[in-house]
Amino acid sequence: MSSGLVILWQFRHPVPESRERLALRLIGVSFFALAAYVIVESVRNLFSSGEPAPSPVGIALAMLSLVVMPVLSWAQRRTGRALNSGSVVADSKQTLLCTYLSAVLLVGLLLNALLGWSWADPVAGLVIAAVAIREGVEAWRGDDCGETVTHATGASSAGADGTNRES
Repeated sequence: MSSGLVILWQFRHPVPESRERLALRLIGVSFFALAAYVIVESVRNLFSSGEPAPSPVGIALAMLSLVVMPVLSWAQRRTGRALNSGSVVADSKQTLLCTYLSAVLLVGLLLNALLGWSWADPVAGLVIAAVAIREGVEAWRGDDCGETVTHATGASSAGADGTNRES
């Protein structure tokens, strides 16, 4: 939600491109905050003495998220590319990361409900946190799907060798 608010802030400006770099950095910070939260909760859940109870409602919500979130992420990415906005594409990555979190949640809930493996969800959460940190670093740097977004215009360019360079 925080990255969505950043996009809203950016595009309420008469020249949203002027806020692109700061928007990318703020989205990067939101990735780092998400990673920190997932790490703390995963470690807490790994070392807590209580066993989580199976949750049919949680399973149903996680399954619904797995259907809705990828479609939303795809639409955001498509819009971001059409607008040549790295911040909108970065927001789509955060939505996709939420899809991964939903998948991890679903697997963890199912493994706990079916096999009693209460540790599976927090361990997978730590992997997702590592992905969030990587995405945060890319957003902070202005990297966007292998493209480097410039500070002022949001444009990108690739060198003759196929590597991306700021223009």
